[in-house]
Amino acid sequence: MPDIHAPLGLRFDHHHGTMIGLGTPTPRLSWQLADAPEGWTQSRYQIEITHGGATEVFEVESDEQVLVPWPGAPLTSREAATVRVRVAADLPDSDHATTVQGGEGGERGEGPATWSEWSEPATAEAGLLHPEDWTARFVSPRELGAFGSPSPILTGTIELPAGITKARLYATAHGLYAASVNGRRVGDEQLAPGWTAYQHRLRYQTHDVTDLLAEGVNRIEVQLGNGWFRGYLGFRNQHSLYGDRLALLAQLEVETADGQVHTLATDGTWTAREGTIVDDDLYNGQHTDLRRAPGPESPVDVLDADLSLLVAPDGPPVRITEVLPARSVFTSPSGRTLVDFGQNLVGWVRLTVRGGNAGDAVQIRHAEVLEDGELGVRPLRTAKATDEWILAGADDTVLEPSLTFHGFRYAEVTGIDDLRADDIEAVVVGSDLRRTGWFESSDPRLDRLHSNVVWGMRGNFVDVPTDCPQRDERLGWTGDIQVFSPTASFLFDSAGFLTNWLADLAAEQQKDGSVPYVVPDVLRQPGPATAAWGDAATIVPWVIYQRTGDLGLLHRQLPSMRAWVDRMSALAGPARLWAGGFQFGDWLDPTAPPEDPFRAKADPDVIATAHLARSAEVVARAALAVGDGDVAREYGELAERVREAFAREYVTDGGRVLSDAATTYALALQWALLPTPEQRRHAGERLADLVRTAGFRISTGFVGTPLMTDALTDAGHPDLAYRLLLQTGVPSWLYPVTMDATTVWERWDSMLPDGSINPGEMTSFNHYALGAVADWLHRRVAGLAPAGPGYRRIEVRPLPTGELTHAAARHLTPYGEASVAWKRADGELRLDVVVPVGATATVHLPAGGEPITVGHGRHGWVVDDPYGETSALPAEPSVRQLMDHRPSWDKVVAAATEAGVATGEADLAARLERYLDAPATELAGAATAHGFIPGGDVLAARLQTLLSSEHR
Repeated sequence: MPDIHAPLGLRFDHHHGTMIGLGTPTPRLSWQLADAPEGWTQSRYQIEITHGGATEVFEVESDEQVLVPWPGAPLTSREAATVRVRVAADLPDSDHATTVQGGEGGERGEGPATWSEWSEPATAEAGLLHPEDWTARFVSPRELGAFGSPSPILTGTIELPAGITKARLYATAHGLYAASVNGRRVGDEQLAPGWTAYQHRLRYQTHDVTDLLAEGVNRIEVQLGNGWFRGYLGFRNQHSLYGDRLALLAQLEVETADGQVHTLATDGTWTAREGTIVDDDLYNGQHTDLRRAPGPESPVDVLDADLSLLVAPDGPPVRITEVLPARSVFTSPSGRTLVDFGQNLVGWVRLTVRGGNAGDAVQIRHAEVLEDGELGVRPLRTAKATDEWILAGADDTVLEPSLTFHGFRYAEVTGIDDLRADDIEAVVVGSDLRRTGWFESSDPRLDRLHSNVVWGMRGNFVDVPTDCPQRDERLGWTGDIQVFSPTASFLFDSAGFLTNWLADLAAEQQKDGSVPYVVPDVLRQPGPATAAWGDAATIVPWVIYQRTGDLGLLHRQLPSMRAWVDRMSALAGPARLWAGGFQFGDWLDPTAPPEDPFRAKADPDVIATAHLARSAEVVARAALAVGDGDVAREYGELAERVREAFAREYVTDGGRVLSDAATTYALALQWALLPTPEQRRHAGERLADLVRTAGFRISTGFVGTPLMTDALTDAGHPDLAYRLLLQTGVPSWLYPVTMDATTVWERWDSMLPDGSINPGEMTSFNHYALGAVADWLHRRVAGLAPAGPGYRRIEVRPLPTGELTHAAARHLTPYGEASVAWKRADGELRLDVVVPVGATATVHLPAGGEPITVGHGRHGWVVDDPYGETSALPAEPSVRQLMDHRPSWDKVVAAATEAGVATGEADLAARLERYLDAPATELAGAATAHGFIPGGDVLAARLQTLLSSEHR
């Protein structure tokens, strides 16, 4: 058998490569194989673990390579182990796991087996796993650092001998912290320690500071900021929600060549002083006076804090991920200096000041959009989003905040004469997630939409999955991430990030199972139970399991998942109908008025009961996955009873769903809430008609939008799904693209066609929820979808269309890169598929026929182009058929608009709602209410000309 390449991409849990500061003594291991011969399948693997001067090799008979159990003894606090992996196929049966002593090992069964080379080594080092590992205590300035006072700097010193071999700084804070050792910054993390449910969980970081220390006296300085802990938080103008004192916990441990460990831990000997940062806040910005000299040292208090709340990170920290140059510098109508960075982003501005005088003030204000040529700051509400500096002198100075962040595309700069574009740039910050998913097509507008989704995620994944990054809110709304988690899991390796957030969700969940509207919960509502939002407790862990194969997460979250469904079930009562009480409903349905987003068309009771059925089914599947058959049966039976109740209460025999809204049909169709095939057929037809009579514009909010294109496709109307997707009128996904949007908006019309900002008090230009449609782009437009946990089985089911000539998606699955690409040309459609080693794919060709199962490698097919010829309008079309024939319909819309019958496509389509089955020849009468609206004769004449020309 040919040689197998060495495994690569060794990972510990959801961390990539070497990792220090692990929070578990038994990290699970994953690896990938770049290539293998056709038909090759891993049958066993060996894991070599070296620590404490000894090496062990563990051999396991298994084809698993993702999140496999740690085979060795658990790591102890601070302990490091170096790991290598190799794999083989076709070994004879043996015990499930065997330990082989010695470096190479692997002598068992090496007769017919072909082992790969060993992977490159990766090191895992445990952090401080137990509260008793900490000798440090939280310390807080005694006389400085009150809210509204300058940011304090805490200082400690340690004298070290020569021969430093290893040094670790373990640190966290109540507030933000930025540490330096001997004047050099520690690490590259920003906004550490991040935001968790501080009263339940507080992350600490582990820093390798070996190269920052030297023989003699070493000085550690740590700047503290308000951050999420004490700064303004939420939309109620509240601050200090977690406490009123900033505090630091830091423990420096230094090993020297003589085997000694030298420790500097925060205690009463540390001191505090003030620096140049006069004020800092995440919403309002940072004020820095560079003239200020270091203040005198003052004492600190040792605080009594629960160290059992400390946890290590599950995912990557917030970092600077990109720096963008200014696109242009220009003057506003009022004479202000504005900068356009060309991209709505999250971070801050870095400005180089050349010259100036001591006492000169420089101010930078931020906004996402312009209105009437000036900064559009009304959407910020009370957030000032302003950074200020007082200069110390004439030297060139780089101005850059460190204890705040803003959401912006535009900046207004005052205090600088003749600002040059070369002197200003935008620093992009966010959780440093590894990009894993890409999409492209032949339509540049669609590609821009996808880019907008990516940037929206980058800006709102700043340690917590937030709703928006700019105004006085920036909260971890559960409903938003519930609908967006499939897209997020494709675009970026967000498993560790969301695993951490789910731990907070479970910690914040109330005793009755209610799930807060936001996590971490700063709203602190009693009994917060609302459909779609609370369902994040069930859907997000299930999505992560589907996309990564993390069965351990399901084990951990299952009690939280059950508690939420039990709460929903209790609210539904014996009737199994969740009716009454507060609901967000189909939030931001475009038909709801800007000032009252609760007035969506879809009945909230229908939405709530549908979510109960769905989440009960998810819990049943999760329980089955973890091997708990009794729980699976219990929740499977609950789901079936709820489905029966839903159909009995909300669905007619003919398939009409209560409130006759696109969202309720999408829910019923996608979540198996319609008992009979006839009901499903009629519901699908009704949904299609609602799309037509909305003028092929979206008519759903946060709840319905992620389901619409799938519901239409599965109901046999993929053409209408594409009509929705590619619509550019308002409301639609592409309308913001036509308005030069570079992120997804909160509202379909956050900016009105005249360039003014939506009058609603809640308007964001960076909100990822409506970008959940990108998941459909990946799964159906390109055709790359998971069919088994972690993409071990892949479904390839592309949905070509005459609207596109090509589309492609690729994703770095846990097993390696998978991709699907199709292209239409010269009457043929070519489909190319790449399957990673360890996975299989089921391929559904656009030409139809039986699906094809393939293994790893590159595969290709050529079939007849199903869209090679343009479809013709039927000889005697109905109004519905005329609307579905886009070239003819566009001409009718133009004629009706010119005749003054309608103001545009949406207006004309709405007039035809009751006439879809009528002959197209009656369209003019229908559109004019049979003559009660003028212009019918002109439209009728043009319609007759159009219909006759189509069939000459």
